[in-house]
Amino acid sequence: MNTLLQQNSVICLKSAIAYPDSGVQRQTLLEDANCRYILLSMAAGAKVAEHAASRNVTVQGIEGQGLLTLKGKALLLEPGVLIFMPASALHSISADTNLTVLLTLSEKVDHNP
Repeated sequence: MNTLLQQNSVICLKSAIAYPDSGVQRQTLLEDANCRYILLSMAAGAKVAEHAASRNVTVQGIEGQGLLTLKGKALLLEPGVLIFMPASALHSISADTNLTVLLTLSEKVDHNP
């Protein structure tokens, strides 16, 4: 897979942001056997419809503002916010302004040993 970031490299996330004229743009920064790191940039007004991921996901606000609806609860996305979404949790995202988040998809963790 062609990724923006190679292992043991450094990147300034803000310099990697590229907003589409409309909709959503995804850039895979790095992918290994356990995790995938994706920079998700959304034009103001864009939406990602409700869906579920097969892996655990963290969503970290980098730039802009929007809402992440997780299991029916609206959560503010803005710089510095970190949200954990367990695998299979229904969620959607909407961008109030141009919005960029860092998604980290990891292996599903069984919290019930």
